Amino acid sequence: MRLPGRAMATFRLALIQLHVSPIKSDNLTRACGLIREAAKQGAKIVSLPECFNSPYGTKYFPEYAEKIPGDSTQKLSEVAKECSVFVIGGSIPEEDAGRLYNTCAVFGPDGTLLVKHRKLHLFDIDVPGKITFQESKTLSPGDSFSTFDTPYCRVGLGICYDLRFAELAQIYAQRGCQLLVYPGAFNLTTGPAHWELLQRGRGEVLAQAGTEETIVYSDIDLTKLAEIRQQIPIFSQKRSDLYAVEAKKP
Repeated sequence: MRLPGRAMATFRLALIQLHVSPIKSDNLTRACGLIREAAKQGAKIVSLPECFNSPYGTKYFPEYAEKIPGDSTQKLSEVAKECSVFVIGGSIPEEDAGRLYNTCAVFGPDGTLLVKHRKLHLFDIDVPGKITFQESKTLSPGDSFSTFDTPYCRVGLGICYDLRFAELAQIYAQRGCQLLVYPGAFNLTTGPAHWELLQRGRGEVLAQAGTEETIVYSDIDLTKLAEIRQQIPIFSQKRSDLYAVEAKKP
């Protein structure tokens, strides 16, 4: 029996890997179906990938962009309530006041919109002879931190390229987050060389997928997390007299 005021120490996390087509309604239907499947397998927090309802590319964002709330996020709200799970809605192109954002909407088990994270760091790169990509051609960056609470832990949100900026994770740690979720849609130029390494650098790899459409599950044990952090107590040993990571916005 769960005691009032105490967080539950274990929960099942599900990460959905989705093949995205040019047909938005098909993407939404498959995404919701996979959320239902994850819930049947006992997942309590389910995440979709970045840009799950649209092809990924600056030329597509204006065409596929929606308001939030809108059709895509309404469907996520409904399936979250139907399955009684937390749904981290990957991201979608969002239109607001004439600007476009890469935005993750999160819904609680009652279907309530809990938080909306706009990608903070836009992916502008130029790898000669391989890839040039500028999200900033069409997207505007977000300007706020995004956390939400569950019965298990506080969760901090980023989107894809946000992962590379360790300061964001440090701010979330300062704010009591025990789980960080960064939905991504990495490319095959910079992705294989960096993504697995960056994530492994932050902890033990519990599960991973190939290139197929699938659901990856992991049973998260926060008690084990606490034990590991006690063994190597970097938070209490930081030299705050010498350096600090400071949040400049709430």
